Amino acid sequence: MKEFNIIERFFTGQSQPRHDVIVGVGDDCAITTVPANQALATTTDTLVSGVHFLADTAPSDIAHKAMAVNLSDLAAVGAIPAWISLALSLEDTDEDWLDEFSDTIARLCEYYSVNLIGGDTTRGPLSITITAQGFVPPGSIATRSGAQPGDLLYVTGSLGDAGAGLDILLNKLDITALTDISSEEQTAISQYLVERHHRPTPRVLSGTSLRRIISSCIDLSDGLRGDIQHIMRASSCGAIINVDALPISSQLSAAVSVEQAISYALSAGDDYELCFTLPQDNTTEFELAMHASNVSYTCIGQMTGGDQLELRLHDKPYQPTNLLTAAFEHQFGADPAHTS
Repeated sequence: MKEFNIIERFFTGQSQPRHDVIVGVGDDCAITTVPANQALATTTDTLVSGVHFLADTAPSDIAHKAMAVNLSDLAAVGAIPAWISLALSLEDTDEDWLDEFSDTIARLCEYYSVNLIGGDTTRGPLSITITAQGFVPPGSIATRSGAQPGDLLYVTGSLGDAGAGLDILLNKLDITALTDISSEEQTAISQYLVERHHRPTPRVLSGTSLRRIISSCIDLSDGLRGDIQHIMRASSCGAIINVDALPISSQLSAAVSVEQAISYALSAGDDYELCFTLPQDNTTEFELAMHASNVSYTCIGQMTGGDQLELRLHDKPYQPTNLLTAAFEHQFGADPAHTS
């Protein structure tokens, strides 16, 4: 099947065009319009087999993650998603694979009101590149550089689940070794954690709800401990993280020890939750906004002067014995970087 046949069969007409798309899939260029008084946010991410996902990952999971990581970037700046472009490199033409992959892309486009407006297909090692674009008012853009000493530090959702899910897939975490729970519970915990790795939830509504209230934001792709330092550097601040406040899911708590759960929450990647700072004067407005988005949130610390990251447990310095020494890296293999 040639390139144009693949595009026409699997990607043309998969979603209803938005009113701001003048020319979409099937022409030399996509032509779009940007609404008045809106800035255009653009992000690009590439997922490569064996680097960002295991070779035997289901095509629907690959498609979901490829979409989610891009939409999460838009959420971090407070942008409303609008369009995506897709570049797909395939080792061969597997029509069943393409059916499952393209159906998931179409379903997510419909759910998030996003239009696939163009892209490319080519022969080569399996990789997926998505460019996502969205709109954000110029005066309400969330960045990494606005935090101030005294701002409260928050995260959405729970942390560490995706890292544990990956370790289950890599046979580095054995849920069946848990003797104090039933086999049914073991299966449910394993499925939950693996699902969190394969299918993160981009916090789009939270990002748009928070953009006028928060002082800085980043999405957690490479682990809390690594990503918070991007905010620290951009904002010229230090930070305190209270590890006893980290949001740990009941599934992760059941699967590993307390210290292991803290390590996953601090250093494992692929959670794609939002980490943001909040001026204390905005607390009431913030709570109303988050209630409307129906997403859990947790205050895990505070920004400080200086440039140091402090970990504390019950207000005392905390140095876990098995804390990962480097930020998560998207790399699989015999000795994945995130487990070193």
